[in-house]
Amino acid sequence: MSELRFTEDHEWLRVEADGSVTVGITAYAQNALGDVVFVQLPELQQYEKGSEASTVESVKAASGVYMPLTGEVVQINDQLEDSPELVNEDPMGEGWFFRFIPADVSAVAALLDQDAYDRLIKANDDA
Repeated sequence: MSELRFTEDHEWLRVEADGSVTVGITAYAQNALGDVVFVQLPELQQYEKGSEASTVESVKAASGVYMPLTGEVVQINDQLEDSPELVNEDPMGEGWFFRFIPADVSAVAALLDQDAYDRLIKANDDA
């Protein structure tokens, strides 16, 4: 399953071939934040769904990146420590934040698909 899933907090998720799940912030979130200047990455540990796993700071504001599902963070994108601008340049690719092993991989399917996320963005823009 290479299709992306999304959260209402504007994180994207992609299930990898090894069963891990890659997480980053969406282009919409990056655009709202502006130029990212610092990323605090999570510890390699277990997190509960909804807990703050990471922080992203931009010239405009600081924002939490939340754990989309309960699971264990197994890898971080340490390139972001020296090059947080990767989030600006490629938020849906090289600017990923972390990978985790979900406690329940089937829960990924319950997250927003592209169409539902597009409707969420439109509703936010219309509000």
